[in-house]
Amino acid sequence: MEALPAVAFKRDFGQMHFGSAQLGDARRSGRLVRVAQTLLENPSGTLPQRVRDHAELIALYRLMDADSVTHESVLEPHRARTLALMRQTSVVLVVHDANELDYTGRTTLRKVGQIGNGGGRGYVCHNSLAVTPQREVIGLACQILHTRRRVPAGETPAAKRRHPRRESRLWPAACAAIGPAPEGRLWIDVSDAGSDTFEFAAYELRHGRHFVIRSARDRNLAGEDHVGADRVYQKLYAYTRDLPDLGTREVPVPAVPGKSKARTAVVRVAAGPVSIAAPHFARGETDGEASLDLWVVHVREVDPPAGTGPGARPLEWVLLSDLPAGTFDAACRVVDYYQCRPMIEEFHKSKKTGCGIERAQFELEERLEPLIALLSVVSVVLLQLRQLARDPQSRDTPADVVVPKLYVRVLSAWRHGGPQPMSVYEFCMALARLGGHLGRKGDGFPGWLTLWRGWADLMLMVKGVKALRGEDV
Repeated sequence: MEALPAVAFKRDFGQMHFGSAQLGDARRSGRLVRVAQTLLENPSGTLPQRVRDHAELIALYRLMDADSVTHESVLEPHRARTLALMRQTSVVLVVHDANELDYTGRTTLRKVGQIGNGGGRGYVCHNSLAVTPQREVIGLACQILHTRRRVPAGETPAAKRRHPRRESRLWPAACAAIGPAPEGRLWIDVSDAGSDTFEFAAYELRHGRHFVIRSARDRNLAGEDHVGADRVYQKLYAYTRDLPDLGTREVPVPAVPGKSKARTAVVRVAAGPVSIAAPHFARGETDGEASLDLWVVHVREVDPPAGTGPGARPLEWVLLSDLPAGTFDAACRVVDYYQCRPMIEEFHKSKKTGCGIERAQFELEERLEPLIALLSVVSVVLLQLRQLARDPQSRDTPADVVVPKLYVRVLSAWRHGGPQPMSVYEFCMALARLGGHLGRKGDGFPGWLTLWRGWADLMLMVKGVKALRGEDV
């Protein structure tokens, strides 16, 4: 697979991710490339603060006004590039999740729907992030902007189920947009409890897709699933919790900000075949499946911490998958795949905390939606850099392989009093220090806000150096 992060911040970022955009006019495509590069290099503030040149700012507004410039047309070059890289990679995890983009108060936005508890307005943004099992970020394979509808009083369950804008349709819709893996490649859809519907699992099996889904609810079992000859189980969780242990392993538990520290949990791993019965009352559209033959993997903490707070809750996962998990190694592989799921939460933080995707001041969907696509791609690239610094196998990569040499020279001069080589990890930690991270033993790896502040300050410093050199800034 092409090493995406190695060119993530080079001067050809805009061309690489947006150069093939079909916007009805080559001049629009060229303008999109320049705008993308400008937004990457000017990360903070409003659009007028990020695009200081007045003529370029007006050109950006005109670009977003063009009928051919839509969320789909702006995202498509990056998405096509991501799919091409996925086809070159032996194993790809497609991590799916949705988050809400809040544009409450924008009274001129007509297409946004209710979010949160119903009092806010915005989009449900369904993202499908492609990563490797080693947590290398490949790219955004799909993004769907969904408007949550207000369900009219008295609408029947059947009418809700048939409605084209039913939110649970987003999961199979994203998979359909991504398409099947080519022969010889393994693509695995990984998702959290929000995707745990009979409809989605049935779709995956019907289309020959592979998946790991965290169970959200107890389910009825079909047939005579059992652990021993003396007992027949009718419910998924009772069956799963009585499965014999395959072995124990360690699982990292992330910190809960302000509530608990990161820790390592020792868990028992068990797995077995299971047949999930169709719900008594249909809650989606299936193809008449009466049951689904799957594997269930149970992960449960052996010695949970004392107490009752959020950080003291014992870790327990019930994972449903089509992947065979009859041995300890096979079950652990399913667990490893699921452990990559939090990467999409990091992507969401990059979009909101880093790129400030909710701070865009456009008052029309025709302008706002293409900008969401553009900033989402910038967020992917930021995630690539951060993940490189966290990965023990890549953290020692020379920083000037990833970012322009001038960036490294300027940052190292600020941090160490003179230009010197830096690794990717050293570059990120210096960037965080520039953004206010103290680097104390208990501070952990820097968050998005500190990294983003550091990146913004570094870009100002780089511009100053270029100005002194008489270069175009």
